[in-house]
Amino acid sequence: MNAMNELNSASADNWVVICPLTDIVPDTGVCALLQGRHVAVFRVGDAAPRVYAIDNVDPNAGASVLSRGLVGSIGERVVVASPIYKQHFDLASGECIEAPEHSVAAWPARVFGGMVWVAI
Repeated sequence: MNAMNELNSASADNWVVICPLTDIVPDTGVCALLQGRHVAVFRVGDAAPRVYAIDNVDPNAGASVLSRGLVGSIGERVVVASPIYKQHFDLASGECIEAPEHSVAAWPARVFGGMVWVAI
């Protein structure tokens, strides 16, 4: 699938440019305000970076902090550890590993033309 078809896999109206990929340090996140939602956008890896987007508000603390968490892995899952209570959130699904009832929304994210895009 070419990059334009990949970008069009979600409704074209839903994709929003966040920032240049180079603005996100590998294995960290940034926060963006999209349609009134705080969204945490993560860049994982350097040579072949992947990007992920989940809600930024930690439901366990009620604070908009997930973008500041530590990125790592639990088994095959790429996760972020909340900087407050240290729960782990799967970056692909938004699932809270320790308390699934406290999971967050996950959003499609892509790199196209050197820019990070999120569909919300």
